[in-house]
Amino acid sequence: MQPHIKLTQGQISQYVLTCGDPSRAQEIAKLCTGSKELAYNREYRTFLGEFEGEKITITSHGVGSAGAAICFEELIKIGAKIIIRVGTCGSLTDALGQGDHIIPAGAVREDGITNLLIPHGYPAISDSRVTFALEDATSKVKATYKKGIVLASDCFYPGVLPSSLEMYSKANVLGVEMECSALFVIASLRGIKAGSILTIDGNPLKWNEGDYDPHGEKVVNGKARMLSISLSAISTLSREKYS
Repeated sequence: MQPHIKLTQGQISQYVLTCGDPSRAQEIAKLCTGSKELAYNREYRTFLGEFEGEKITITSHGVGSAGAAICFEELIKIGAKIIIRVGTCGSLTDALGQGDHIIPAGAVREDGITNLLIPHGYPAISDSRVTFALEDATSKVKATYKKGIVLASDCFYPGVLPSSLEMYSKANVLGVEMECSALFVIASLRGIKAGSILTIDGNPLKWNEGDYDPHGEKVVNGKARMLSISLSAISTLSREKYS
């Protein structure tokens, strides 16, 4: 029994969708057939269901890299072979707005956990086949997206130290979120595959102009589309027996 996610070997599918919010995990489960809740402890809520005939696990990992890392590690210990993270992010480019998507090819490691696992020069990169499956599913629904680098930062509200957002925006980093670097590094260290698709809920460089609306219509529609895209992609990978 894993101490935090409260699951054991044999309970989950090898193919896992993860998200921050436990209620979003339930939303994804409702899109599956025959879904059942396996465990709910702290921020970690897990369902097992079927999508297009393929068994899919859905687990919430909470907010921030440290708690998410616990989730990823314990899922891998009990058999996860592919993990896709779905979530929201802030845009750092004028080319993408609320409701659009980012598919990360890699992440800048400004999180609080990965430097404790491996030196900073170790890259945080997604798996190319998982990323292609997400791109293919996104293209099929004609959604606006870009693939590229995201900033994974544990800082949501700024303090007295200068923010790195403007610098990374100038460096063509597409967006900022909190957990992808932890997922990508841990997946590489443990020998599994990982990817992500994100929905933009605003631009943190323009918050003072009102460009942040996580519950607005564009973002709500984008998040719903993201869930369908992720299920389509991971069911494709499951049918291919990719792991």
